[in-house]
Amino acid sequence: MKQLVGITILMLLTTFGYAQEKNQNSINVYKKRVLESVEVDFVSSYYSQDGENAAVSGGIGTEKLIDGAGSIVISIPLNDDDILTIDGSISAYSSASSSNINPFDGKQPGDAYQASSGASSNDVWGNGAISYSHSSDDRNNIWSAKLSVSAEFDYFSSGFGGSYAKLFNEKNTELSIHANVYIDTWFPVYPVELGGGSDDNYFNINYFTITGNTNYNPSFTPIDKNGRNSYSLGFGFSQILSKKLQGSLALDFIKQQGLLSTPFQRVYFNDIANSYIENFQLADDIERLPHSRAKVAVGGRLNYYINEIFVVRSYYRYYFDDWGIKSNTANIELPIKITDKFTIYPSYRYYNQTAADYFAPYEQHLSTDEFYTSDYDLSEYSANQFGFGVTYTDIFTEKHIWKFGLKSIDLMYNNYRRDSGFKAGIITAGCKFILD
Repeated sequence: MKQLVGITILMLLTTFGYAQEKNQNSINVYKKRVLESVEVDFVSSYYSQDGENAAVSGGIGTEKLIDGAGSIVISIPLNDDDILTIDGSISAYSSASSSNINPFDGKQPGDAYQASSGASSNDVWGNGAISYSHSSDDRNNIWSAKLSVSAEFDYFSSGFGGSYAKLFNEKNTELSIHANVYIDTWFPVYPVELGGGSDDNYFNINYFTITGNTNYNPSFTPIDKNGRNSYSLGFGFSQILSKKLQGSLALDFIKQQGLLSTPFQRVYFNDIANSYIENFQLADDIERLPHSRAKVAVGGRLNYYINEIFVVRSYYRYYFDDWGIKSNTANIELPIKITDKFTIYPSYRYYNQTAADYFAPYEQHLSTDEFYTSDYDLSEYSANQFGFGVTYTDIFTEKHIWKFGLKSIDLMYNNYRRDSGFKAGIITAGCKFILD
């Protein structure tokens, strides 16, 4: 589910996270507050996906999933220079794929292409974060620090980090650095035939008839370490190149150590005869991956102001890691200002990647392999994403709800397709209020 969250969060950032405009006065008569008043952002999304390469069932089976998410971000000016931000998010999903951690619920024959109704078929992910930022009197130096926690049914995560940004050249140039650390703890949940999940203590394989290879006796070793640490370090450079052109570059390093595989994802070996209960193939083992991974990403943005109606926003990123994955991401967005208050923005994103060294499709691994996965997120594929959004902006906050003035409303839809047959769609909506 972390991949899902990872996809959901990426789309939200794509929708709402573009470069901020920098306001400046040539003559500083007084020190302007960094944030004039309390701001409240609400963001919600509805996500759905489908495909036939579920990692829970070894690279075959349904990937159907729906997810509803919501978040609230409250930014509070503590004084002229300091801002406290509180962020809370919650995501509730229903997954036909993860339901097959235990496909033998007795409601219908176990089948990789059908959903079970066990407790693992749905869950809630929650996240909370608090951050603090301080700006110098001349607004050329910005420091920030952040703490966060998140939890799902099989893991708990805590994190902390900070950043520093330096503006100079009359605020036309910005250099930044940021670092984050995440400490995660897994609560391993295995396929039911290998040890089961929290709701599957009643399962007894002896109560079922095994077909195919009736001498089912997997060589399964439970995971002995359930921690995962992630460290990231990033550098940024932004430059206003002309009145119409702005560019930025980013370089990120990530190091992960610990349990990097997902314990409930099955793997089937080519050199072991298949065993079945009902219509479901029993696991030969779980996904096994190295306990270390290093990632590097370098990217850049280029935004061009054509006129008061059209703006072009472009983005490119190259990524590689020591698992053998290399990827390219290219994105373009064309905001079109229809009126003073309404802007529409069609967008397109292209992505491709090579396969991880440890990936192979269903029944292509051998039992003698050291590492193995049939998770298609680690396979070779290319993907296209088309999006369309609309923004309503009221800079004077004429419309009010109680004491809050409405500043903006955003609505966007993204349609995502992989050449493997996986498809997904997400609708995101957000609104920003200012406390008068």
